[in-house]
Amino acid sequence: MSQAQSVFIKSNLSSVSYLRFTMLPYHTLEEAQVALGRGLSLAETLWFKYSANKSDFVLHCHNALFLCLFYSAAPLPFLLMELSGHKNLSKHKIQPKVKRTFWEMFNCYKDVMYTFLIAVTPLQIISYPTIKWIGIRTGLPLPSGWELFWQLLVYFIIEDYLSYWVHRLFHCKWAYEKIHKVHHEYSAPIGLSAPYAHWAEIIILGIPSFLAPALIPCHITTYWLWFILRQLEAIEIHSGYDFPWSPTKYIPFYGGSAYHDYHHYVGEKSQSNFGSIFTYCDYIYGTHKYLPISTISKWDGIMASYNCDENDFF
Repeated sequence: MSQAQSVFIKSNLSSVSYLRFTMLPYHTLEEAQVALGRGLSLAETLWFKYSANKSDFVLHCHNALFLCLFYSAAPLPFLLMELSGHKNLSKHKIQPKVKRTFWEMFNCYKDVMYTFLIAVTPLQIISYPTIKWIGIRTGLPLPSGWELFWQLLVYFIIEDYLSYWVHRLFHCKWAYEKIHKVHHEYSAPIGLSAPYAHWAEIIILGIPSFLAPALIPCHITTYWLWFILRQLEAIEIHSGYDFPWSPTKYIPFYGGSAYHDYHHYVGEKSQSNFGSIFTYCDYIYGTHKYLPISTISKWDGIMASYNCDENDFF
């Protein structure tokens, strides 16, 4: 065997070893306590017991698992509301004339899961070296509550700003026709349609979500929570329901379901309401054309209430 071949094999074995066996540097709870110079919190004890024998690569792959799990579970309440047709729930539906059958919603779910399988999950797996490179850590200590809060807040702001411009570009003629049009097949969105899009759009919109933790590295539990919360937020604004008691009503500059629903309602002609989470970018760049419909439950009544037609808003 040549020296070059030997170096190549050793290099690859080293990479495989790094991929499989990078774990916590402590073998026992006592070692962890000595290293930190204090006792472990309950959360840290649970984290140690869960993660001590798992490689960083396995922990990173949890993100794909959580993506599928929360996408499968979070829209269920909205699905049941839609199927029940209960009048006390229907009065909060933004576009009440649009009815979805179980099979329509199931086909949406099936299409999204297929996209996750062929595009998102492989991307999550191959991105592991990048995650290690930017400094996403898996060890102890866990982040404090304040650290978690401020990191997530900054992530939401960074992601929202970048997504605003990406979304706006998707409404250029070429990008809309070739890519974004798929997402707008749902002019009356449902929770399951939040990630219903062309595979290229899902990957492109994933860049702003990934860039935030790349700029400000965090613990992997924060990384998981960030993507979970971002997915739950996307499902909520696509739910098709606007509940006055929603906790998100108390978040400053939060767009919400009615705000984003209007963007879908207008569809291809829409040149407004591009913000994925907040409304501040739409305010700053003059694309905030949302109607205050918090007390109006039907889109058919909006234009009459304001004595105008759609052309007045574009």
